[in-house]
Amino acid sequence: MSRRYDFDDDEPYVVIEKQSGTLSSLFIGAVIGAGLALLLAPQSGARTRRDLRRRATRAQRAARQVANDVTDTVVDTFHDARRRVERRIDSARQAIEVKKEQVQRAMEAGRAAAQQAREELERRIAETKAEYHATEPMQPPRAATPRRAAAATVPRADEEPEGA
Repeated sequence: MSRRYDFDDDEPYVVIEKQSGTLSSLFIGAVIGAGLALLLAPQSGARTRRDLRRRATRAQRAARQVANDVTDTVVDTFHDARRRVERRIDSARQAIEVKKEQVQRAMEAGRAAAQQAREELERRIAETKAEYHATEPMQPPRAATPRRAAAATVPRADEEPEGA
């Protein structure tokens, strides 16, 4: 399809043509080309079919090999990742165990220190009591004072006597 444009021959110009092609036209062309190649082939039909079968078998084997290789690669990658994760989990468990043992040792040391401090405090209290009792003069126990009983029966100056 040609278009006619009127331009001055002396002036430069740019021609932009838009062409559209699709992938389906490529496939249609490939199918037509393959059909023509089979029709115009210099070999007999039986021989061509045999060659096509061989090529198809080779292509099938190659596809299986590629699929097996991809499967093996994926499986190996999965196993490697799994081993790395398991190693990290094991190292985390070991670190937790180490920290747990450190905490237990610290708690035991704290308990022992607290027990030792308590025993020291009890010993000092006992010594202080012993010193106190050794220096305290012996006094007889006090008897109840009758002041309270007397105070209850004698009215105070600001109170009125009973019965008045």
